[in-house]
Parts: sequence; C-alpha cells; structure tokens
Amino acid sequence: MVTVFETTDADEAYEALRRAYGKLGMRAGDGDHYVRLGHHSLGPARLHRNTFGMTVDMEGTPQGAVVLGRIGEGRIALDTPGSARRFGMPGEAFVVLQPGEPHQARLERVDIELALLDQDLIAEVSDAGDRPVRFLHHERVPAQGAALWGATYDYVSGCVTGTPEALAEPLVAGSMARLLAATALSVFPNDGTAEPTIEDRRDAHPASLHRAIAFIDDNAHRDITPAEIAAAAHVSVRAVQLAFRRHLGTTPREYLRRVRLAHAHRELLTADPRDTTVMTVAGRWGFADHSRFTAHYRAEYGVIPSQTLRRAG
Repeated sequence: MVTVFETTDADEAYEALRRAYGKLGMRAGDGDHYVRLGHHSLGPARLHRNTFGMTVDMEGTPQGAVVLGRIGEGRIALDTPGSARRFGMPGEAFVVLQPGEPHQARLERVDIELALLDQDLIAEVSDAGDRPVRFLHHERVPAQGAALWGATYDYVSGCVTGTPEALAEPLVAGSMARLLAATALSVFPNDGTAEPTIEDRRDAHPASLHRAIAFIDDNAHRDITPAEIAAAAHVSVRAVQLAFRRHLGTTPREYLRRVRLAHAHRELLTADPRDTTVMTVAGRWGFADHSRFTAHYRAEYGVIPSQTLRRAG
C-alpha cells in the first residue's frame, strides 16, 4: 500500500507523524511548514520518504522496528543515549534508531528516505538465533555500502510504485522485504553477522544440502524464509549458505529463484495468452520487475517470456 500525505499545517503534520511513528514530541520552527510524508508498506518492512520545508525538533522512543536512513538533502542532528551524530551529505546512509531507543533530533529542511524493518524480519535472514540483532550506529557506513543500500532501496521502491499490483502476491512482498533486511545486515554495522563457525563448516555437507534442496523444491510456491530452509536442513542459516557455495557454487536465494523461474516457464508453456499476461505469471512466482524477469528468463531459456506465451496460444 502506498500512502502520501502533504500539508502546510504544523498540527496536521504532527498528527500524521504520530500515526506513523507512535508517541512523538514535535516542535516546528518558523517559516514554510510544508511537510510531505510518503509511505510504502511491505508488511514487516516499510519505506518512508519524508520532506520537511522547515526546521523540526522531535523526540520519542520507537517501538518494534529498526529505522535506517539515507539523506537526500538538508541537515540532521540526532542524539541517542551515548551518541551525538550529525548528517548532511547527500546519499549518506546511517542507522537512525533502534527499537526502544529514546532520541532527540533536529531536522533542518530535510528530505530523507527511511526503511523501518521489524525485528522478526531481521531475525529471519540473520543467524543470530533468539538474540535480537543490534545495529551499531557509532560506526560510519562506508561510501560503497551506502551506494549498495541506496541501489537496493531504489530498486524496491521502484517495484512498489511501478508494479503495485505485484505486491498483492505474497512471494513478491516477502522477497522484497527480505532483500531489504539482508542488504541492511550486509551494509550497516551490526552484531548479527559472523563468519561460519567450526560447527557450520562441519554441517555444510551434502546431506544438509539435499535436505535444503528438497525443502525448496517442495515449497517454492510459498513465501519461505532462510530460517525455514535451515530448519528443514537441521543446520544453521550460515551452514546452509556455506553448503550451497561449497557444493553448487551458488546461494540458497539464487537456487530458489531458479526453481521459481522454472515454475513460471512451465506455466507460460500451458497458459492461454488471451487471459494471461507475462507479469501475472511472473508476480505469482515472486518476480516484481519485468526487465529483470525477462533477463533471467532469456538467460535460462534463450527466448523472452512473451514468445513462450504466444507459442502456447
């Protein structure tokens, strides 16, 4: 779901921010009180783009989600317990807030993109077990990492706005949300990533791989998570990833994508082009972006998907 709210009334802006972020203190400075809030929902992940035409002071304590940001313009002063940070470089990516972390912030004519990721979503793609992952906002995100985060954010945001009908498909919404979470874990410093342990290396054997493959093959139609695949293989998420790299030279995510691509191919072979579209089939199997689906399909089958659909008719 996409929601856009615009106002020049400070009281209306406060109410909209309170609805989006919970209990919040806000004081707007003089001048243009223009506020624009754009919210895209992917279930356990939300994409927000907020624009403030004035200086705003805020304080509050977020609940339930990690908040990650990328600044477009303006300046931000963000104070949390034990940390006083300043941001103002376009494209700069940073950890904004942790769940339950009180903060005080000053936003000076800011345009900012935010990703709010539920802790359960992060747990699905990490291997931290029952321990909540903590992001380390005292460490800066290098430029290369910020660029990767920006590209991923833009891709997911483009899918949300460009093909909103695809988000009705559980495989699309789930894969987009987990892509954001996995990229966040790789870009933003945190305590939930680690090298494979001795046990992980021991468990990354062919039997574990075969159990993971069997689970993926039998459940590709479902919105399955890395944690579910690992549980079916009776090993950790890291051990599954290592097994796929060691024995197949790929990743579980890539293997799942190829299995779903094969299902889409078989469906296109038998579909009636009079009442079926390529993107309907693609969305059903978790592909939101038409150009990427076409590229993957052509690389695998030597033709574009619309040709297969026409031949089926």
